[in-house]
Amino acid sequence: MSSMDLEKLKMTGAGRAIAVLTSGGDAQGMNAAVRAVTRMGIYVGAKVYLIYEGYQGLVDGGDNIKLAHWHSVTNIIQQGGTVIGSARCKAFTTREGRLAAAFNLVKKGITNLCVCGGDGSLTGANIFRNEWSSLLEELVQKGRITDTLAKQHDHLNIVGLVGSIDNDFCGTDMTIGIIDAIMTTAQSHQRTFVLEVMGRHCGYLALVSALASGADWLFIPEAPPQEGWEDRMCARLEGSRIKGSRLNIVIVAEGAIDINGKPISSTYIKDSSKLGVEAVVALLEASPDTPACVIGLSGNHAVRLPLMECVEMTKLVQTAMNEKRFNETIKLRGGSFENNWNIYKLLAFQRPAQSASNFSLAILNVGAPAPGMNAAVRSAVRIALAHGHKVYAVQDGYQGLANGTVYEMEWHKVAGWTGQGGSLLGTKRTLPNKNMEKIVETIAKYNISALLVIGGFEAYEGVLQLFEARSRYDELCIPMCVIPATISNNVPGTDFSLGADTAVNATNVEHLAEKMKKDIQRGLVLRNEKCHENYTTDFIHRLYSSEGKGIFDCRVNVLGHLQQGGAPSPFDRNFGTKLGVRAIQWISERLTENYRQGRVFANSPDTACVLGLNRKVISFMPVTELKAVTDFEHRMPKVQWWFNLRPMLKMLAKYQTSFCEYVPGEIEHVTRRSISIDSGF
Repeated sequence: MSSMDLEKLKMTGAGRAIAVLTSGGDAQGMNAAVRAVTRMGIYVGAKVYLIYEGYQGLVDGGDNIKLAHWHSVTNIIQQGGTVIGSARCKAFTTREGRLAAAFNLVKKGITNLCVCGGDGSLTGANIFRNEWSSLLEELVQKGRITDTLAKQHDHLNIVGLVGSIDNDFCGTDMTIGIIDAIMTTAQSHQRTFVLEVMGRHCGYLALVSALASGADWLFIPEAPPQEGWEDRMCARLEGSRIKGSRLNIVIVAEGAIDINGKPISSTYIKDSSKLGVEAVVALLEASPDTPACVIGLSGNHAVRLPLMECVEMTKLVQTAMNEKRFNETIKLRGGSFENNWNIYKLLAFQRPAQSASNFSLAILNVGAPAPGMNAAVRSAVRIALAHGHKVYAVQDGYQGLANGTVYEMEWHKVAGWTGQGGSLLGTKRTLPNKNMEKIVETIAKYNISALLVIGGFEAYEGVLQLFEARSRYDELCIPMCVIPATISNNVPGTDFSLGADTAVNATNVEHLAEKMKKDIQRGLVLRNEKCHENYTTDFIHRLYSSEGKGIFDCRVNVLGHLQQGGAPSPFDRNFGTKLGVRAIQWISERLTENYRQGRVFANSPDTACVLGLNRKVISFMPVTELKAVTDFEHRMPKVQWWFNLRPMLKMLAKYQTSFCEYVPGEIEHVTRRSISIDSGF
């Protein structure tokens, strides 16, 4: 979209009316979507209405449809659920109900509807849109509205935001809602937890919960267990206890079934075992010929997905499940779901290989601690052992590698690591160049065939130094892989670093919300620790404190480093687990390819890589290629994708900013091929 088109869009917003509703079950993140739609709509000059209690409020009308202003959505972004309600509505499934809904919208002059919900909610919205003309004709025939009014409102634009906690809607990598915490418990309690999670028709939530918690057994509707599963599960749990595990977790999706279609409940198991702005832009751009769309995420970019393509793909999933074609069901869920399922099976059911390979690898954490590091180490250790490799852990990063603080890892040593914060291996910022000779000696002493380095910018820069030293040391001609892990998210070669999600979501700005003059408002100044040598945090605090006397207070909250050692978010637990598996799979392939005459000799650029997530594709980028796009002085990539988010931030904060800076979402079609791509999440 050109800047002229965007300015035209802002001009056409004036006089338009947008309504937003949330429907179905509550999902975390719905309030953030409501806030974004409301403020973006007001920013472009449209009237925005909030519909309370979902479709029921739309059918009932009256006080359920209220005009919103800027402060209507103040202080809701961090709240769970939805502040405007989310009641399910049988009446809207009937034509009479939709006729009442159409009348209520026309009375308010609303022809743009944003629906945040799941599969059923968005399918119902599309039916409503397709019936709109006939509904208005019927209202005219019954004398409830005039023919002139009907012509003024002859088309209804619909845009969907996927907000189902089940993640049951095809075409979006992550829905707005997702589990925020699996469980909090002490290892001292020797017991088995049976956790039932939402998901009547889709096991996504249960699956990522299992990955995030390191569950011992999982029940999802897409992959029913074979007959006799009770005995196998009990035997597995008992075996785990014998080997010293004090905590076992069994996770069951709400709609779990056995191979014969019989429901599996948590009670039965216990007895057996004791996801806004883009939505407004899409609505204002829509014409009568524009198909209804769903706003989804493709990696870290907002995209527009044709609603009916998503609906049809979702129906294919349900059909496959009904016909008990469960292998196809898993594939139809998408590449990310399928990969999560395969990784869960690898970690849950594989054990150390009976025969050893010819390879050994070392795992080390480098830089500042980052949430999710331990999850990555755990999965890497176990997958490597399952491949038959010998695995060494290195204490305190490159410095530890130089000092020889290396010890062999075993399967049980990483039990319970997934949810722990910080770095259990220890970590330092020291770079290899200072101790290259000693590092080479340690690699030779332990016959290390590969390195897995988990950490921030120093991890990447260190592997680059090791690669450049290959010409001097044959011992460094081994596969090397970097898993980016830093709350700064500044490693070249990836859009997301492990730990960044936890840092963002752990930020607590409640103490910065102060009562100001005339209204309850808040002012927030965010400062990067390296932004300016003179404009320090203390200077800004004293400036605002002095200028705001009698009007507002000013407080300081230093974030960031407080979050390095915190427990990882479910996203970072899953992301770390998957990256650990991918890294070992890549390393194992490189080891096999470069094993000749009894030794590993890997000297090509593609054998020293950063494992990154770019948009929605996992990739391995050679550190030598990344060198050209790295700003080493400021320790960051030369181009940052998230700079495109700044115009959105300014709009939602009511800044007067150029609309031409905003980058709108693109149309992506939903096909079997498109959903087969694993997003890496």
